[in-house]
Amino acid sequence: MSHDHEHAPGHVHRRWLHRVRHTLTPHSHDTAAKVDAALESSRAGMRALWISLAVLTATAAAQATVVVFAGSVALLGDTLHNVADALTAVPLGIAFWLGRRAATRAYTYGFGRAEDLAGIVIVLVVAASAAASASVAVQRLLEPRPMTHLPWVAAAGIIGFAGNELVARYRIAVGRRIGSAALVADGLHARTDGFASLAVVLAAGGAALGWRWSDPVIGLIITAAIIVVLKDAAREVYRRLMDRVEPALVDHAERELRLIPGVRDIAGLRMRWVGHHLHAEAAVVVDAGLSLMAAHEIAADAEHQLTHHVPRLTEAVVHAAPDTHPADHHLRISPAGV
Repeated sequence: MSHDHEHAPGHVHRRWLHRVRHTLTPHSHDTAAKVDAALESSRAGMRALWISLAVLTATAAAQATVVVFAGSVALLGDTLHNVADALTAVPLGIAFWLGRRAATRAYTYGFGRAEDLAGIVIVLVVAASAAASASVAVQRLLEPRPMTHLPWVAAAGIIGFAGNELVARYRIAVGRRIGSAALVADGLHARTDGFASLAVVLAAGGAALGWRWSDPVIGLIITAAIIVVLKDAAREVYRRLMDRVEPALVDHAERELRLIPGVRDIAGLRMRWVGHHLHAEAAVVVDAGLSLMAAHEIAADAEHQLTHHVPRLTEAVVHAAPDTHPADHHLRISPAGV
């Protein structure tokens, strides 16, 4: 097979334009750019945590005020639950703080994986919440207790639902934007707690109708809902710990690599999450007759394009491998050879 098409004037022109653009465009894989992106996402995560902490603290304070004069045990449990949820910001805050530290000789990838450890803590907190909810619900079912000041209890339950739902929406949105599985898991946790607060309203309505069993039965239903969300949060954290990435991201990265002038094939591509940032390692096949400098330019251009066009990819290492079987390669990819 002839390779004359490799040196066609149009192809050479496109290659030189690509090299000029690569030289003049700021490289996102430069150290300063990568650090700035990491700091910005960490700041967004910390901001989400502090705002969530403030909202949940205000929610718990409002509920505690009602508990003082209403004396509702159910509302007291929900209040304590919201206080515990506010405290989940602590492990995440520590993780984001650690993630901003520079890599060391011992931790060459940095400390982004601290978020995954925080995700494990959050999953354990959700599991403990489910166990506590089930325990209290069963106890209430065996030993029913009357509820008083029902309108105030219902109002406090609505406050708890609104506060938790606001926190859930904010945490999930920020977590998905910056790629933090731990923050998304914490947002899902807040959402289940909102429904737990709403259950207080339903329990108050049932008590108003004289259904003393309504409180523990609704509590068991909410426990089941918490278990479902626990499964989703645990699966998200597990996937992150196992270095899973969405196949669509891998496909997107491969398409970008194949668009690079001089790349004949992709010998390998691996991607992994480190905290809420993606790292990629790839091997691209290039013409075996290229000089070392030309092969390096293709690899550098590939790194540049990947970090610019793949979402949340902040670092890419691309190795250029020589095409040792050019005839077989063209027979495989050329429509004329099919």
